[in-house]
Order: sequence, then structure tokens, then C-alpha cells
Amino acid sequence: MRYWLMKTEPTTFSIDDLAASPKQTTMWDGVRNYQARNFMRDDMQIGDTILFYHSVVDPGITGLAEVVSKSYPDPTQWNVNDEHYDPKSSKDNPRWFLVDVKLIRKFKTPLPLSLLREQKALASMELLRKGSRLSVQPVTKKEYDAIVTLENKV
Repeated sequence: MRYWLMKTEPTTFSIDDLAASPKQTTMWDGVRNYQARNFMRDDMQIGDTILFYHSVVDPGITGLAEVVSKSYPDPTQWNVNDEHYDPKSSKDNPRWFLVDVKLIRKFKTPLPLSLLREQKALASMELLRKGSRLSVQPVTKKEYDAIVTLENKV
């Protein structure tokens, strides 16, 4: 099993939106960064755990989700009416991939970015590196365990 952090702007899609989705499951669509896409396409496996992170507004980890599908082409890349439309992508040679994610649980109290920065166990976490903007990023087991422990203390 691997661990991941996936960022979303809560005004676009929040953990509450995931909780309200049918079967608390949704496609993680619209990723348009090649490195993030590669993580979803090549590395994520069914059963991997996700730290659900709200960015921009009150940034912090708001809960846990899991990967529930193998990667497959993101259909938004072919929808001319979608903001994620990519005219250079074709169904024969898709550029963008996604996975389906399912809510495990929403944290009782979000873990704000400021609190995460105070944790020595998270000092090397990709999220906390200056200039880190990647929307899908790996998390080590040590980092994941520190976050789950922190959740129980807040």
C-alpha cells in the first residue's frame, strides 16, 4: 500500500462534496500536470490511502480517502465545454488520466497547514517544501502515521 496527498480547492470540490457524492466516490478529474498525472497513471493502486487536502482557503488536511479504481483516461479532456478540455488529446492517444477515490472519513477537526509545519516528523514532507505546488504527491508511511497520530491529538 502507498500513501498520497491530493489537493483540491474546497470552493471547487471539498471533502463535503466527496461525502455527498454517490457512494461517497468520485473521479479525480481535471489534473493537468504531467508529474501528478504520472503518479495517478503509473503508481497509484487500488487500496492506496489518500490524505484529502484543502488548498487556498484554510489550507489543511481534512480527511482520508482511498483509491478505488485503476487509472483510466480523464473524459474531461475531450469535452469541448469543460474547462479541462485539451484539443491536443485524442481518444487513441489520451494525455490525461485519473483514478476514482472514495471517502474513508472526514477528520473531526482539519489539520491546518500551520500545525503540519510545526511537526518535526513532517519536516521532509513534499507538501511543506517551499514552492511545492503539486496537486498529487506521494507521502511516506512515516509521514502518514504522524498525521493520523496528530489527528487523534487535535
